[in-house]
Amino acid sequence: MKRLLIVVAVLVALGALALGLVLGIGYYLAPQSKLSHVDAIVAISGGETDARADEAVQLYRDGYATTIIFSGAAADPSGPSNARAMEERAVAEGVKPNQILLDEASANTAENATAVAKIVKDQEFHSIVLVTSPYHQRRADIEFSRAMGTGVKIINHSAFDQNWSRSRWWERGYNYPITLAELQKTLFLLVTDSK
Repeated sequence: MKRLLIVVAVLVALGALALGLVLGIGYYLAPQSKLSHVDAIVAISGGETDARADEAVQLYRDGYATTIIFSGAAADPSGPSNARAMEERAVAEGVKPNQILLDEASANTAENATAVAKIVKDQEFHSIVLVTSPYHQRRADIEFSRAMGTGVKIINHSAFDQNWSRSRWWERGYNYPITLAELQKTLFLLVTDSK
């Protein structure tokens, strides 16, 4: 009987640990910072690009910065860059074109971070709000922190994603692949830290 109780206790503990890990993945991948005024709002393209652009525009309207940086190459090489498409969306919403800076060459998160870091350095900015999809926020923060160095404060703020929630990501089966892929990419970044 005593052995059975030990086995049950171990199984309950392992189940609780597994549940904690599942619940914690969403919060780990989607860190959120307290918003404050910054030098620029940065929105990088990717999944839910329109939502990311819209969130950057809303932050701009709310007065968190007077400059927006859009970053992303063309998804379709025959069309405009994602950054240009986000700019057009922002201008249509009332953002002045002279308050928008673009990186139209970056094709992935590491390139976004490197190109935006150059813009930030050239503009002598010292703080940004980084806008991306919630499941992508942690990895983007790692890449941008490495590219920016210690002289730039990064505030993490995800755009709304209608399909993914950090507190309930597991409820929709189609979120599993993207969540697990982001977790894998993030952990790989941490393990392969080149610094």
